[in-house]
Amino acid sequence: MKLAIVTAYPPSKVTLNEYAFHLVKHFRQKEDITELILLTDETPEAKDLPFTKGSCKITVKQCWKFNSYLNLYTVTKALNQTQPDAVLFNLQFMKFGDKKVAAALGLFLPLVCKLKRIPNIVLLHNILEEVDLKSAGFTANPILEKIYNYIGTTLTKMVLQTDVLAVTMQKYVTILEDKYNAKNIKLIPHGTFEVSEKEPNYSLPDGPLQIMTFGKFGTYKKVELMIEAVEKVRKYTGLDLEIVIAGTDNPNVLGYLAKVQEQYKHVPQLRFTGYVEEHEVSTLFNNSAVVVFPYTSTTGSSGVLHQAGSYGKAVVMPNLGDLALLVNDEGYRGEFFEPESVESLAYAIETIVTKDSYRVALGKANYKAATAYPMPKITDLYLEAFEAINVEKYNSLLAL
Repeated sequence: MKLAIVTAYPPSKVTLNEYAFHLVKHFRQKEDITELILLTDETPEAKDLPFTKGSCKITVKQCWKFNSYLNLYTVTKALNQTQPDAVLFNLQFMKFGDKKVAAALGLFLPLVCKLKRIPNIVLLHNILEEVDLKSAGFTANPILEKIYNYIGTTLTKMVLQTDVLAVTMQKYVTILEDKYNAKNIKLIPHGTFEVSEKEPNYSLPDGPLQIMTFGKFGTYKKVELMIEAVEKVRKYTGLDLEIVIAGTDNPNVLGYLAKVQEQYKHVPQLRFTGYVEEHEVSTLFNNSAVVVFPYTSTTGSSGVLHQAGSYGKAVVMPNLGDLALLVNDEGYRGEFFEPESVESLAYAIETIVTKDSYRVALGKANYKAATAYPMPKITDLYLEAFEAINVEKYNSLLAL
C-alpha cells in the first residue's frame, strides 16, 4: 500500500509535527506499506528522516504552507501527482493556519479524497465542542463565540466526510455520535511515542531537582503560576529546585515567553530552553523530577502526558477536562491541583519532591499506562481501519 500522510513534519514548528514523526517512524516498519508519501508543510531545511528500521520508500512533497489560501489546491495537486492508495490526515482545527479562512479551507481535503475515491482517515486530535475558545486564544466575545461555534459545527460536518474519523478519547466518540449522528467514528488512542524495552530506573541526575513543563505557551498554557509555585516550594522546603520552561510561544500569543522571562528575571535557576529538537526530548524528560501541566483548560489528549509516562515521570496536573479523563481511561496517575491556584500547585509539587518514594511510585504507574499503547500498536490500528474501509467499499461494489 502507498500511504500518504498529510501533516506538518519536523523541523516544522507547526503543531502535531512531533506526532507525525513517530507515525512515520513506525509505519515505515510495517510490511504492508510499500511507500510512505509525506505531504508536508514547507520548511527551509530538509525533513528529518533519521530512521534505520524498516525499508519502505519515503517520498516527501512539501506542498502546503501555514496560513496559505492555496493549500486546498496544492495538496490536491500533490495527491494527483503521487496517486496514493490511502490517505491519513494528522489534524486539529488550526492545523493549516491561525487565520480562520486558511484554516478552514484545509479541512475540505477529506472531502476531496472522498470525491476522488481515495480511502482516507482523519485523525482529529481535538474537537471544538471541548475547546474553551477564550482560554485557547480564539475569542472572549460571546457573540463571536457563537459564530465560531456555528463555523466549528459546519467544519466538523465537513471533516466527517472522511471514511473514518479517528479520535483519541472515548468522550469525543460519544459527543460526535450524539451531536452529528455520525456512524464513522473510531477510537484510536493517542499512543506513546517511545517506550523503552527496559523499564526506567527512576533515578535523577546530581544537582538541582528539575521541575519541567513542555509545550506551546501563552493561551491556556501559562507558566507564571508554575514559576510562583516553585518559588513557594523553595521557601517552604529549602530544596534546590530548577524551573525548566521547555518549548515556544503559541502562534496566537507571539512574544509571551519573552515577556515572562523579563518579568521573572529576578528568579534564580529559571531556564527557558526554546524549541526542543526531537533528539533532545529524551534528555529533557530523563533529567526532570516532575513534569507540570500549568493549564487552565485542555484541548485534547495530551501528547506530553504520554511522553512523561514513557520516561517514567511523576506529573502534576490540573483537575479538569481531558487530563482528568486520561487518568480514568488509560491509568495515568499524578498529583492534581486547582487551576489558577498558586498555593494548590505549590502543594502538589511539594508533595512529590519531598517524598522520593511517592515520586517513583507515580513514575512507575505512568510508565505502565504508557506501555499499554505503544506506537507500533497504534499504527496497526490504522492499518486495520484502512483494511476495513477497503472491505466495505468492495462489498458495496458487489451489492450493485
